[in-house]
Amino acid sequence: MARNMQPVLKRCKTLGISPAVMGINKNSIRNPKQGRRKQSEYATQLNEKQKAKFIYGVQERQFRHYYKMATNTTGVTGENLLRLLERRLDNVVYRLGFANTRREARQMVTHGHITVNGKRLDICSALVKVGDVVSIAEKSRSSQHVKDILEKNAATAVPKWLQINHDKVEGTVLAMPERSDIDFDINETLIVELYSK
Repeated sequence: MARNMQPVLKRCKTLGISPAVMGINKNSIRNPKQGRRKQSEYATQLNEKQKAKFIYGVQERQFRHYYKMATNTTGVTGENLLRLLERRLDNVVYRLGFANTRREARQMVTHGHITVNGKRLDICSALVKVGDVVSIAEKSRSSQHVKDILEKNAATAVPKWLQINHDKVEGTVLAMPERSDIDFDINETLIVELYSK
């Protein structure tokens, strides 16, 4: 499995996104580059695609697969693409506050700390459905690291398409995510334009 080992702050600065989107509360101390020349249309489209791939931690081949799935689904292709990315298990774990970052959520899923409907699931790209119950495995709840994460993220707002039960340490998927639930700046129409060339 390919991994992105790039420094997060450096990549955030390059793509023009806030590190808070990645779950990091730091800012780069470097000065923004002055006098950047105007980007071409292709460069702008490519930048949007790279931004989406970086935020969700998806490589090119998988991202292209999601795009094909989005085109085969009824509705607006760009919005379908973002909905698919939001429904990934690692993203849902992050959105529920079971992890501080999406990378940490990915690691928790891979290491078998997450269950879906009571069964352990270690596939990060698994797509959740309405009614699925995502929780931290019983054995993992006693870990001090997990306790610290849950305590830190107890007050974190959960998107309206998810519902969290702090007592049972589980979250339920109430509905499919909508475009309005995605709280960072991304122009999905540019991604569709790039792939439809």
